Amino acid sequence: MQALQQSSSRTLNARNVERIEKFIYAPETATTASGGGGGARAARAATGSKGGANEGAGWGSRGGQAGTSGKPAAPFRTGAWVQGSNRPQSLTDVSRGGYGDAWRLPLRGPGGAELGRVLGGGVVPGSMVLIGGDPGVGKSTLLLQVASMLADISSADVVVPGTEVNCVDDMTGDLEQEQATVLYVSGEESIQQIGSRAARMGLAVNDNIYLYSATRLQDVLAEILSMRPRAVIVDSIQTVYLDDVNGSAGSVSQVRECATALLHVAKPHDIPIFLVGHVTKSGDIAGPKVLEHIVDVVLYMEGEKHQSFRLIRGMKNRYGAIEEVGVFSMNEKGLEAVPNPSALFLTNRDSSPGVSSAVTVQMEGTRPLLLEVQALCSPVQGQEGMPMRFPTGVSRDRFNLITAVLAKHARLKMHAVSIHTNVVGGMSMTEPANDLAIAVAIASSYYEQPIARDIACIGEIGLGGELREVGRIEQRMAEAAKLGFTTFVIPASHAKPTFSRLTDVRIIRCRHIMEALKAVLGTGKSAASMTELGTGSALQDPFDNDDSDF
Repeated sequence: MQALQQSSSRTLNARNVERIEKFIYAPETATTASGGGGGARAARAATGSKGGANEGAGWGSRGGQAGTSGKPAAPFRTGAWVQGSNRPQSLTDVSRGGYGDAWRLPLRGPGGAELGRVLGGGVVPGSMVLIGGDPGVGKSTLLLQVASMLADISSADVVVPGTEVNCVDDMTGDLEQEQATVLYVSGEESIQQIGSRAARMGLAVNDNIYLYSATRLQDVLAEILSMRPRAVIVDSIQTVYLDDVNGSAGSVSQVRECATALLHVAKPHDIPIFLVGHVTKSGDIAGPKVLEHIVDVVLYMEGEKHQSFRLIRGMKNRYGAIEEVGVFSMNEKGLEAVPNPSALFLTNRDSSPGVSSAVTVQMEGTRPLLLEVQALCSPVQGQEGMPMRFPTGVSRDRFNLITAVLAKHARLKMHAVSIHTNVVGGMSMTEPANDLAIAVAIASSYYEQPIARDIACIGEIGLGGELREVGRIEQRMAEAAKLGFTTFVIPASHAKPTFSRLTDVRIIRCRHIMEALKAVLGTGKSAASMTELGTGSALQDPFDNDDSDF
């Protein structure tokens, strides 16, 4: 395959070992040491080393004697995360004459803008990005696309978000990279497997992506320092190891020290490094928690295997807002950005008018996202039947709070019904602003009263049944209005602004959950009979046989 080339097998010679020691082992003394082999020798001399175990404890060395004790040298340790400055500097001096963290490597192509949104505008040179997710969700596919984007010659520049400024000529320091070269290091797959995937995705015509199958990190670091690529991808951090660190690949000590060693290469040379991270059964990224502290950005990839869409969520970002979400669709060509995510999660809603469902607007970072929650109330069977609760896509704590409020303040007999809720599309409702929509959907199924298709409900429910205001209400309503929603039920505690972005909409302000149910379902009676509220044949027996409120 001509498009993707295997990186030539270079020998880890003494010079590469010296370079690694100079930039990684003792970065604080590297600036005063001479080049070539003398650099590492000067670094060792500065620490008082005269040979023996200290001289032989560099990378690639396993033996070594500690004096005359006969014990092996201490395991490899990298010391500080980043190189310290020689003296304190004022913020003005640091900021003057440069763009600082505003440098960005743009991501072009399908999905580039969507991923750039999550990253804060693009890839920051020298940054460390950790991507986690369940097996098979598409992490390797995503990073192969990222490699193609960064290897694009037309995007071989650095821009400031929101401007058209090309900053390449203004960059200083150790940015000595070959134009648009990307090194993809895999410890899990052979280069033939990666090349086959790239061909399926249509990425084969690219001579700037170099594949390297290796797990020994000393070899990887030597290649990085030799090639000086524009970016590096390591798939995955749990598969690489350092010779002089105790433990097997993937152990706590190996993951920590390997990540720190990569950080020592990324920062001084402005090379962004992407790391793939495995996850545990609980969904956390495997390895020590310090791994998430070492890196600059933590992204988490979510998605159900039986569905085509994928979410990339920013959990940590030193260069942008956290909790930003990118929405993608998976197909045979890889991941493509979804232009209108809200419409995706409301697909086929009009084809099922009999379903009790309500629409709300959830903020994902700075993006408003419309979500539909469905509810089903079914009568408990028999005298000794126990009501069941199945909140799919809804926090169980919030679900229990909402049902308790409906029982206490809306006089719904929650003990007589089993309740199922489901958020369409496999999404999760994560903020209290969704409370009102969940409550309205449950009440709609309980009373068998349909909800108008053009109503959106936004608001938090308090323990007293009161509706509490939520943030960014106008932005939420504006997003819903784009998709044809014309009536909004919101808390009355919101001030009455002009809502300059909203036209031809009806806004219903409610103070209490009962007011909201009356506005949406058309009734204000707290314990009305089923004949007054709807057909109610399926739920009539449990209510008629029990006159209690709960």
